[in-house]
Amino acid sequence: MSNFYCIFVKFYVTLEMRQIAPSILSADFAHLAEEVTRINASNAAYLHVDVMDGVFVPNISFGFPIMAALKQYSTKPLDVHLMITHPERYVERFCDAGAWSVGFHLEATDDPLPILQSIHAKGVRTCLTVNPDVDVQRLFPYLEQTDMVLLMSVFAGFGGQAFIPETLDRIRLVRQEIDRRKLPTLIQVDGGINATNAGSVFDAGADILVAGHAVFRTKDPVAAIERMLA
Repeated sequence: MSNFYCIFVKFYVTLEMRQIAPSILSADFAHLAEEVTRINASNAAYLHVDVMDGVFVPNISFGFPIMAALKQYSTKPLDVHLMITHPERYVERFCDAGAWSVGFHLEATDDPLPILQSIHAKGVRTCLTVNPDVDVQRLFPYLEQTDMVLLMSVFAGFGGQAFIPETLDRIRLVRQEIDRRKLPTLIQVDGGINATNAGSVFDAGADILVAGHAVFRTKDPVAAIERMLA
């Protein structure tokens, strides 16, 4: 068993099971430092960074300059979600830019294993992601090789979409398989998360909820995070 895996297992055992990762994609970029500072003062576990290339998804967000700014101001670990083609070209650069975890889509590659290995070689956690139209059982062969899986509860590419209710059954199926194998693999869920549905998503088996509009488009992001954790 690798030293990295042992460290991760120890991390998992002490981890609070319900965690929120606010998505910076929904922040006010004219006041990015202030937005990040507010999240620093909250009970959020991570800061979620959505990277889009305009090819894998029909939208473009940001890349390494924003990562550098976030790293400067954020006291929360940076949880990077790559919605890009050919993720193997960029994962190591995001690791070097200060990512705590780097996730990419199963649909974006023919073989995720070398990419997962290159991220782990940098001492960074991995996350394998699927869109709502991808059978979650396609993740099963990789559950022992990735630290987290991210189930999109909307189609990747735009913030502010409505949560897809069928995601709850998808979460339960993945949770059942993870528990059956007694794995430390975490489940993230991203898309349409808010205080109304967060409890149901956690109850279905999710560990980490990514929330954008429900945090940054409120008057009090700190309180919004507390409501989702309640």
